[in-house]
Parts: sequence; structure tokens; C-alpha cells
Amino acid sequence: MARTIPKKDNDFNEEQEIITAMTEKNLTQWSVDQEWYNSRVKPAKTEWVAAWAAYLNPVQRTQLITFVKNDKRKTYEKALRILVQMHKSNPRISDDARRAMGIMMRDTTRTLTKSPTSYPQFIIDTSIIRCLIIMFWNLGSKSKAKPRGVRGAEICWAILDKPPVSVDELTHSDFDTRSPFELFFDESERGKTVYFCLRWESSRGEKGPWSEIVMAVIP
Repeated sequence: MARTIPKKDNDFNEEQEIITAMTEKNLTQWSVDQEWYNSRVKPAKTEWVAAWAAYLNPVQRTQLITFVKNDKRKTYEKALRILVQMHKSNPRISDDARRAMGIMMRDTTRTLTKSPTSYPQFIIDTSIIRCLIIMFWNLGSKSKAKPRGVRGAEICWAILDKPPVSVDELTHSDFDTRSPFELFFDESERGKTVYFCLRWESSRGEKGPWSEIVMAVIP
């Protein structure tokens, strides 16, 4: 599905607008089940848009608002994934239209890719309260582009009282296809130390070597 359902909320919000706008414009032409769309997708979108707008206000943002935003996204994302699968198999939708919605069809040509041999270099921005922002790129590269054949970076992290002796101690794992990666924390976690380690993952899921373990204090 490539970038159809992005991980980051900002990208997710932009992508869902493209998918739903094109779908609603072509409901009849594409023979979309309008009863299902109106009962599943539209209400979920309305709730997501409201929750996302509330979350974007940093003055009023609370732990409850963040929870509601995440919960509404989960519900909406389930409906979107079903819609995307319907669009992928719909013969009335052209490949150009699917590409415009970010729907990537399965490549039937087997392409050989090598496992990543380098690892991500990264810095951690602590300028935003209760947030750590990881900006990553390929080690030794002046460009911010990912290495060829790389899908994104696996980011392992953990809040620990002392430096880890192994990556295995970093028990949380996230994945990001594009820098930067944002990680938000609760007020009660401010001042605690977080340790990070990154590695590249190829488009076929092959893992590269781990970077050095880097620490940051939650602002």
C-alpha cells in the first residue's frame, strides 16, 4: 500500500483528504457502495477531523484530547483501509487515478534488493515541550535522502535509569518512512532519559546494522 496510509498524523490527514475527495467526486462512475461509504467512512472522517483540529491547538491540548485523536484515527483508518482495498480491485478505477490517491499496486516483477549496509545518522531536537524530534539521514551523506532501496528507519527506544548495554533493552519500536520522527510524552515523564537506536529497513523488509545508542532528556 506504500504511502496510502502514512504513519505520521500530518501525512495521514493530507492523504485521507485526497482519497475521500476523489472518491466522493467519482462515487457513481466508480460504482462505490454509497450506503457503506456514507455509514462507515463519512462519520469516521467527521470525528477524525474534529479530533485532529482539537489536537492541533497546543494551548488546549491535553492527554485526553491526544487519546481521543488517536482513538478516532484508529477507527477512521480501519474504514480507509477497506476503501483502499476496494479501490485496488475496482476495474472502473484507472491506475492513474489510483496513483493520484497514493494507492500503490503490487509489483508483479521481482526486484532484487540488497540488505542495507549503512545505518542512519541522527540528531534529537528537544526544543518542543514533552516532545523529542529525531531527524535522520544516511551516515556520512550530505543529502537527507534515504539510501537506494531503503523503505525507512526502524526506531527503537526506551526510558531507562541507566545506559543500556544492548539494543535489546530498547523495548519500544516504531517505524518511519521519512524524517523527522516525532515522539510525544506525558507531563509526568518530563526530565526522564530516553535512549534511541536506529537502523534502515529495505523495501523487502531486510534489516541493516544498528546505529550507536543516543540519549536525550524529555523537555
